[in-house]
Order: sequence, then C-alpha cells, then structure tokens
Amino acid sequence: MAPRPGHRVTVVAHRGDPYVHRENTLPSVRSALHKGADVVEVDVRLTRDGVPVLLHDATLERLWGRPAPVTSLTYDEVAEATGGGVPAFADALAELLRRPGPARMLIDLTEVPQAAAAITAVREAGAADRVYYCGELAAMREVRALEPSAEVAMTWTTSARPADSLIDGLGPRWLNLRFGLANPATVAWAHDRGLLVAAWTADWQRSMSRLVAAGVDAITSNRLDALLRVASRPA
Repeated sequence: MAPRPGHRVTVVAHRGDPYVHRENTLPSVRSALHKGADVVEVDVRLTRDGVPVLLHDATLERLWGRPAPVTSLTYDEVAEATGGGVPAFADALAELLRRPGPARMLIDLTEVPQAAAAITAVREAGAADRVYYCGELAAMREVRALEPSAEVAMTWTTSARPADSLIDGLGPRWLNLRFGLANPATVAWAHDRGLLVAAWTADWQRSMSRLVAAGVDAITSNRLDALLRVASRPA
C-alpha cells in the first residue's frame, strides 16, 4: 500500500522531547513544540489531592529517585520531591496555548478517575479544540461519557483487530496501534472504517519509514528529530 497522494504523517512527540529534556516536563514539552511537533503526547496521573500532573509511572522512582506512589502525595509534596520538575497538567496546557495552532496535545490516561480531572483542566483552559485522548479502554469510555464530542484514539495492542461493535460503541477518530501491528492490510482495514491510524512508539528511522509506506496517519516517537526528518521526505 503506497501513501496517499499528498499525505504527510503527523509527528507525535512522545512525552515531549525526551532525548533532550526529561520526559513529561515543561522543558520537554516546550522543546517539542519549538521544533515543530504536530502533537505532544503527555501522560496524566493524579496526586492524592486530585491534581492532574504529568507523569507516566505510578511512582516517582525511575525519574526522580523517590519510590512513593504519586497517589500517596499531595501536589505540593510532589513539587517538593521533584524540585518542581513534575508539572501540573494545567501548566502543560498553558505551554500549548502559548503557541498558536495547529499544534495539539495527546493526553494518555490509564485509569478512569484521571478522565474527569483531565477534562476539567482542559475545559478550564479553553483547550478542547487543541487536545485529544488515548489510553486504557475504560478510561476512554469515561472520556466519551463525560465529553461526548471529545476526539479519542483507541489504543490497541493485539494482532486481533477490534470488533466493529467496540468501535461503534466508543466512536474513536483514531486506531492507535503498537507500531509492530501497523501493516498495510490493517491500515487499509481501519481506513475503510473511517478511522485514522496512529502508530507508537517507533524510534528507528527504518521503522518510521516502514510506517509511512504502510500509510499510517501519525507516528509517535521518542526521537523527535529523526521523526521530523522522515516526515519531511516527499511521499
């Protein structure tokens, strides 16, 4: 399957620009936006007092050397433990909105309670047209229930294709595939159902080029500079 004429893959910066700045931090988000990423993907978790913050892991151990679960700490305690390194989601949205469109933010949610907090922050920021959502299926169902017009990327991690009934029930705009699953046949199958196809997380240029040739609509990568080079090549 050849790329569609005039097709340019959407560049999604995974947790910002993590080869340059620590992932899911404001410098990482700023760097990705400055370099020209179309989308910055971030992970949202909740502190004990319900503040949505940018963090992928359940604890602060890998990035910040603190084994405490983020859910056991207040926002102020997280800020103290990380020297202010873990930002509030609202601050990341503010960084996005400082840049005139069309750059957007992809919000990755792993648990149902995160959905309400993330949606509230998006509403308060006036950023609904600049964000969309991916993550665990239960969390995406909660997003759909709370914000019927939200744009959803349905994350899929198995070789078995999702049932049409599941797609119809959730109403996603995207099929968000682990990059090894994004082959021409699956991409064509998704396009036939009116879905855009995203692939994550491809960090080698040969993988990125294969995905472009397969016709995917978006690629997520930690290696933003490499992905920008691949995306800029003529189809």
